[in-house]
Amino acid sequence: MREETITFNSRYIIGISFISALGGYLFGFDFAVISGALPFLRTEFILNSWWEGFLTGSLALGCIVGCLIAGKMADKYGRRPGLMLAAIIFAISSVGIAFSTGLTFFVIMRFGAGIGVGMASMLCPMYIAEVSPAKVRGRNVAINQLTVVIGILVTNMVNYFLADIGPDAWRWMFGLGTIPSVIFLIGVIWLPESPRWLLKDGQQEKAIQVLNKIGSASFVQTTLTAINKSLDGSPKKQSYKNVFEKSVRPAVMVGITLAIFQQFCGINVVFNYTSTIFESVGANLDRQLFETIAIGMVNLVFTLLAMWQVDKLGRRPLMLFGSLGLSVVYIILAFLLQHQYPAGMVSIFVLIAISLYAISLAPVTWVLISEIFPNKIRGVASSVAIVSLWGAYFILVFTFPILAEKLGTYGPFYLYAAICFAGFLFIRKKVKETKGQTLEELEDNLIRH
Repeated sequence: MREETITFNSRYIIGISFISALGGYLFGFDFAVISGALPFLRTEFILNSWWEGFLTGSLALGCIVGCLIAGKMADKYGRRPGLMLAAIIFAISSVGIAFSTGLTFFVIMRFGAGIGVGMASMLCPMYIAEVSPAKVRGRNVAINQLTVVIGILVTNMVNYFLADIGPDAWRWMFGLGTIPSVIFLIGVIWLPESPRWLLKDGQQEKAIQVLNKIGSASFVQTTLTAINKSLDGSPKKQSYKNVFEKSVRPAVMVGITLAIFQQFCGINVVFNYTSTIFESVGANLDRQLFETIAIGMVNLVFTLLAMWQVDKLGRRPLMLFGSLGLSVVYIILAFLLQHQYPAGMVSIFVLIAISLYAISLAPVTWVLISEIFPNKIRGVASSVAIVSLWGAYFILVFTFPILAEKLGTYGPFYLYAAICFAGFLFIRKKVKETKGQTLEELEDNLIRH
């Protein structure tokens, strides 16, 4: 039956996608809160460049552990229990950081927050991809990125207004993360389990019940047939060894490379070290925190644009545009920082870089990671790719303060420009278009090639 004759319950699909994507909000919160808190933490804990990088990057180390936990948990127990555990970890770590009495305890709690971020960063887009029909899957997975950038924007605004309450402002910045954590936990309780996982686990009746809520009878039958075919002959339990089998290795290597590139492209230095960048051209603390709000607003606008275009223009054109554009903008930005241009001029090119990232590498990388892996290994393969992403994030944010101290704030941006151009060449050669295809059709194409 042709796909266009099949009908969907769009309201229900968007509803469960938004609930799952609340994990993205928490991801955005923990990701952004450090930018506003760093000026206070430098004084509180007397940070040198090494400790500043490690404190910031400790989130990523927790994310790596979270991904490994989520990968195994998602395949053994389903996607939903992992989302619930992530919400609980978020809440506990937010309180723990707020009441930290020393640097060691702070880093431990931020590492714990990273476990929750890592679990959510893997499970939320995977879950949305598995409950979404092919023709809207890109847009729906991008909802997760939308909630991430909303989390970044709201957190930056809260940080800006809390900055005036005194040296303990950072405690409130982190502690307020408890509120969205509890909201997310309540929402996940009402989510159905992924129908693809239910079928993989042998729970066909429950899978049919979920699929009936998503679409018409013809959609249910077509989806059941395709999923069962893709799972035929595969063991229920998958190990990391299965991820590197010859038949799936090309998709896995593309996923890992894209995940690493999304971080080594350098944009998260702008998000996490906004205050450092603008301090280097003479901006005061108020201007530094205001720039985080401007970044959050531009990030939101261009993420919405990406959601509108990802299923129209496709994944590949957006990725090519973003990677090449960032390469050019970074060279200009490095030149401006090197020659101490006014903060206003630097801000323009920072915001252009954010807009390019928000419309391309930010949402589309997560879309591709959630859809290019076969059903039978999607959990463990996604965890490998996203572990690689968070490992690259740690290297990026840990090294920036050290590189900036030795090369000047502008120096690393020349390096990021070269990496972005290399990423452009990789995408052009290795990344194929995936829009409009079901997850099972993508799997068939992978096997044939």
